[in-house]
Amino acid sequence: MAHPKVVIIGAGIVGASLADEMTARGWADITVLDRGPLFTTGGSTSHAPGLVFQTNPSKTMTEFARYTTEKFGALSHPAGPAFDAVGGLEVATTPQRWRDLHRKFGWAQSWGIEGRLLDASECAARYPLLDADRILGGFHTPADGLANAVRAVEAQARAAIGRGARFLPNQEVLGIAESGGRVTGVQTADGVIAADIVVCAAGFWGAELAKQTGLILPLVPMAHQYAKSGSLAALADGPVDAARLPILRHQDQDLYYRVHGDRLGIGYYGHQPMPVDMSTLSAATAGEAMPSMLPFTDADFAPAWRESMELLPALGDSKPEEGFNGIFSFTPDGFSIMGEHRDLAGFWVAEAVWVTHSAGVAKATAEWIIDGAPSTDVHECDLYRFEDVARSGEFIMQTSSQAFVEVYDIIHPHQYRTALRGLRTSPFYARQKDMGAFFFEGGGWERPAWYEANAELAQRLCDDGIPFPERDDWSSNFWSPISIAEARWTRERVAMFDMTPLTRYEVSGPGALELLQRLTTNNLDKSVGSVTYALVLDETGGIRSDVTVARLDPQRFQVGVNGPMDFDWFTRHLPADGSVTLRDITGGTCCIGVWGPNARDLVQPLCSDDLSHQSFKYFRALQTYLGAIPVTMMRVSYVGELGWEIYATAEYGNALWDLLWAAGQAHEVIAAGRIAFNSLRIEKGYRSWGTDMTAEHQPAAAGLDFAVRMAKPDFIGKTALEQADPPAKILRSIVFESPTAVVLGKEPVYVYGLLGGYVTSAGYSATIGRGIAYAWLPASVVVGDAVEVEYLGRRLIATVHAEPVVDPEMSRIRR
Repeated sequence: MAHPKVVIIGAGIVGASLADEMTARGWADITVLDRGPLFTTGGSTSHAPGLVFQTNPSKTMTEFARYTTEKFGALSHPAGPAFDAVGGLEVATTPQRWRDLHRKFGWAQSWGIEGRLLDASECAARYPLLDADRILGGFHTPADGLANAVRAVEAQARAAIGRGARFLPNQEVLGIAESGGRVTGVQTADGVIAADIVVCAAGFWGAELAKQTGLILPLVPMAHQYAKSGSLAALADGPVDAARLPILRHQDQDLYYRVHGDRLGIGYYGHQPMPVDMSTLSAATAGEAMPSMLPFTDADFAPAWRESMELLPALGDSKPEEGFNGIFSFTPDGFSIMGEHRDLAGFWVAEAVWVTHSAGVAKATAEWIIDGAPSTDVHECDLYRFEDVARSGEFIMQTSSQAFVEVYDIIHPHQYRTALRGLRTSPFYARQKDMGAFFFEGGGWERPAWYEANAELAQRLCDDGIPFPERDDWSSNFWSPISIAEARWTRERVAMFDMTPLTRYEVSGPGALELLQRLTTNNLDKSVGSVTYALVLDETGGIRSDVTVARLDPQRFQVGVNGPMDFDWFTRHLPADGSVTLRDITGGTCCIGVWGPNARDLVQPLCSDDLSHQSFKYFRALQTYLGAIPVTMMRVSYVGELGWEIYATAEYGNALWDLLWAAGQAHEVIAAGRIAFNSLRIEKGYRSWGTDMTAEHQPAAAGLDFAVRMAKPDFIGKTALEQADPPAKILRSIVFESPTAVVLGKEPVYVYGLLGGYVTSAGYSATIGRGIAYAWLPASVVVGDAVEVEYLGRRLIATVHAEPVVDPEMSRIRR
């Protein structure tokens, strides 16, 4: 059977890598087009400095970079290697950066990257041009190095051509041909090139091209400064072996360095963002061989040169002899953009990809197109991860510009953007501000992390002898001990949580049940009023989401999901006969979680229906009234306490909050925030998709087999589960021995002295007075085993604990 015809737009590092990956999998009818000559096409690849540092806080991006180093290291090119593993060295000149390198060392261990922390003298031994007195230490990774991007392009292109692919230069793509909601080809000046699949890998040109298909790619082309020093005696004549100097990053001053013979190349991120107007670039650079290289702006580079001379005295009397401002793409969150156009089948994108991650992105894209799912979880890069607000021009520009500024900044995991805040707020926002809420941000929503109004409560508990352990400077950022008080108060009395930002859909119509049965793992064919927890799997059996489904009418369901990628997945599987309507109802509704031992005492007097356990059981839903307010109540609890999620349409929001708040005064109700919420859910053994499990994990590994009904008729992923081997690693709860031990997530975990896995979620349990966390550990690890978690150079002892850590009998939630 003939394979589909594929056209790849862009013969840069991504396009060539993708052609190689696809032809290696047997697809030979592949055409790669580029507006420039081969193989120095004039895009970002042509001028890329080629530094490849693998370690990243994202496991996915680290895996992409690791694959890139491995693949490029094996390529052969007549002019020399496509990758030189000279190693990477990052140096710290401030205590803050030195601590950050300890965190980076932890990520490297978690993701399986070889690396070592060095003192100042060891750094200078590896990089003799350094002034050792200026640095506190460094992080060295021997497998990092320099990619010669043009050689890597040509080597992969030649391999793809040998398998049947063709590369066509000087082909300006004018548009995408389509018919009946599918791509049919690519329009060029010479006519239409037929295609069943088109992949846009056009780099910084990609957003403008995708716009022709109605697709918004949230990326901004930015100019970035790169210069070369004059000849340096230390490299030309001195004892320094220039060929073996590692690539160097001086992130405290937004700088990086690589060797060019006897000169140093210097890259700089410290200047103001320089967004490029793509609507004028094409005309302004028509006929130019390198439109991606803009004129060098010397004044912007002056601070970079000054700081470079301080760090590297060997620069001496040299000066920047040449430079340019090179264009490449930035996104609002710093991740690449991958996936298939939902409304134009067969049109794929692989954009905002740096050389560092290029081969890894290409491999994942090839797997996605050919096999149906990539072997690496790519939810952080998914084309449809962005909420509607994040696709506006202003949002894309402001947040991508901030991403440029923060490339080398020390970013706390709970540090959120400052630009464009307050865009999505629940009806309770004014009330929350009045109570001194400190807000986190997620999906554009303002989410209370804790309330300063509860400071007095925290002091009360402290005076009563409840422990509030001290935290180190790093973990105490964007955190308050008030969150401990809020969590404890929820367990002992009652609290109100704003659950409005949790995404929810209405799925309705005569085909709604059949669709949801097909998309989820649990049995949803239950009575009206049932609430069911289920998983959404891909074809490999990987968990692409978890959902809570409430059957409100025979043909109407409310589905709590994890974000816009779920809407994309549901939409792609809607029946063609129109028997199902899918609506995102999040913004038009609101939700308050009322949880704690006093929850029923608070809510029952407001409702004429019987809310007793016998009449309103756990995992049931009821459409009723609280006072005069029509609500839907679901007896579910992500914090593991008696209570309900109470939904209303948005116009009733203020009245609902005020009604519950007034009724709660007699029961000492408080408002509680996200940090308490997170700790409570970890205590109860509840997973968070995207953090604790992803599409890389099957239900058995994540401890979620209870949500899978294998006896149910066919659902997506069922065949893969039937054929699955026992998992090699399992998600486990761990409890720290010391009450002062704190971790934040992504730290490496050692079992019997050997690296065994990594932490996912973490929090402080106000119930047991210890830090708790989830960690992926070998399946051989059992409850009671001791493990060690490395945090900022210290080994913290923890014990694998049975789940849930708190209330294993589940008595609190079912009273």
